[in-house]
Amino acid sequence: MQLRTPRTPRVLVTALTAVALLCAGPGLTAPAAAGPSAAAAWDTDRAASAYAAAPSSVTASGSENGGTAPGLAFDGNGGTRWSSDFADDAWIRVDLGSTIRVDRVVLDWEAAYGKRYVLEASRNGTDWTPFYTETAGTGGSVTAHTYPQEVTARYVRMRGVERATAWGYSLFSFKVYGGEPAPASTTRTNLALHHPAYANFYQHAGNSPAFVTDGGWPADLKADVSRWAGDWNASRWVSVDLGATSTIDTVDLYWEAAYAVDYELQVSDDNRTWRTVYRPTAAEVAARRADVKSPGEATGRHDSVRLPSPATGRYVRMLGKERRSFHNPAPHTAQFGYSLYEFQVWGTGGSAAAAYPALPGDPSGAYRTTFFDDFTSASLDRAKWRVVRTGTEMGPVNGESQAYVDSPDTVRQENGALVLRAKYCKGCTQAGGGTYDFTSGRIDTHTRFDFTYGRVSARMKLPIGDGFWPAFWLLGSNVDDPTVSWPASGETDIMENVGYADWTSTALHGPGYSADGNIGARQVYPNGGRADQWHTYAVEWTPTGMKFFVDDRLVQETSRNKLESTRGQWVFDHHQYVILNLALGGAYPAGWNQVTTPYWGLPQSSVDRIAGGGVQAEVDWVRVEQKG
Repeated sequence: MQLRTPRTPRVLVTALTAVALLCAGPGLTAPAAAGPSAAAAWDTDRAASAYAAAPSSVTASGSENGGTAPGLAFDGNGGTRWSSDFADDAWIRVDLGSTIRVDRVVLDWEAAYGKRYVLEASRNGTDWTPFYTETAGTGGSVTAHTYPQEVTARYVRMRGVERATAWGYSLFSFKVYGGEPAPASTTRTNLALHHPAYANFYQHAGNSPAFVTDGGWPADLKADVSRWAGDWNASRWVSVDLGATSTIDTVDLYWEAAYAVDYELQVSDDNRTWRTVYRPTAAEVAARRADVKSPGEATGRHDSVRLPSPATGRYVRMLGKERRSFHNPAPHTAQFGYSLYEFQVWGTGGSAAAAYPALPGDPSGAYRTTFFDDFTSASLDRAKWRVVRTGTEMGPVNGESQAYVDSPDTVRQENGALVLRAKYCKGCTQAGGGTYDFTSGRIDTHTRFDFTYGRVSARMKLPIGDGFWPAFWLLGSNVDDPTVSWPASGETDIMENVGYADWTSTALHGPGYSADGNIGARQVYPNGGRADQWHTYAVEWTPTGMKFFVDDRLVQETSRNKLESTRGQWVFDHHQYVILNLALGGAYPAGWNQVTTPYWGLPQSSVDRIAGGGVQAEVDWVRVEQKG
């Protein structure tokens, strides 16, 4: 929680019946005459349809009684339910009648829910592949998005592993959404329908790129449904894999109100080298730029782009160049991420065999130490560490009160440990254009040691007092790239403490799960342990997830599968670097101690302690181990 930015509201959605149809300019034409309409079954529960057509399509390992038969989870009635027999390994499945690309599965649990269970897909009803694994279920309504996995199936099953209660598993509803991928075609058709789609970034799991090929859009081009939404950056793209080389004559883009003012349509044979085949004219861009409304008044638009000449390629993408502006509130303007309901590609060719690539697995081999410092030298090893300064390497963040400075008063080594010490001097420090009453220390390994995957650990002793905020964490090395920034860079908080003696926290931050919405956990020291004693804090970071430990005790486990299925994009497949710091006050401490004066999150008692000296975080050693 070290890099917080104010929450930016998504584009407000209110119902309007008008649809803006852009048809100005030589490349923008009326919608294609052929193809699916907005009434296509993009929002159809395929499991309910299969059950209505053939009740025998639904089967289960058993039922509690005749009044809780398996079909009652598929009848569209939220008041009826299937309840299994009282066995942990009970299951329920549906035969969809045809093989579809599954976009998401929704489970609505009754009070007797699954603590551990697996959602599985099969083409033949015999061989099953898991696509969502729950290890700590809490019931309620669960939407498991499949993106970015390849899940094409005729059969879908919920297989129980462990019940949360003494009763059987009990589901009010079991819904499946998706559709048949467009096959190869020698006649002109929408080759993108239910094909794999990709984007460099997206806001959260409910706005993944998979929605741009699901075949539907709201008639008013305003509703918050079935859309890809990029994060708040102009350099964002979304693409479609047609499965085979195709001849393309038209692209239809159904935009929500947050459309691209300027963009390029590109094609590629290999998903790496792109050729631009269309871009709006300067006059068209100017007209789109001038259309500035409040979020409540704005609506989307339909760009039907007839290419100047047919293009060939397997992949097609929209590369955003400039975002639309809104009055929010008037007369001030704001911009949001691109938001696209549907991406249609009209032409011939293609193949239904297009598939998402397999996700990476965990590396093999034994761990070996690739970075270590026990801070026993005379001074900080600057070949390993960078001392971070406010106003130079970073700006102020999180409403914290300190300036980080490069001084032996705040960063030193003594008695075989690194010491990060807080200092108080009213109005004594000028940094980055601001005046600070506090200084403190922060070091990191950026540009010295950046790495991908590994086991990262440190032995630390922390200060106790309201608003003291020591942290041991990792940050994506691309955080300073303006086309990425935070939270798309990813952040891994191995240990944070905001001055409480009995607990610390862990967290992951990324698109759709940042700041107060992070994926995190609190751990309480067992047997009366305290933060001002020596403890070892660690994370094991692999391509498939993160495991956090305190003194070798597992305190948080987050799988990539569950994160992407339910929260947002996994942004931890690139370099991160190690950070150690001691912050003072700010958003996270204030959220707990509710202190507003004399400093946000930092009461006078803590100020007095800093002024008296001795408020410091100590680090015995830091180690990074990697495989390979």
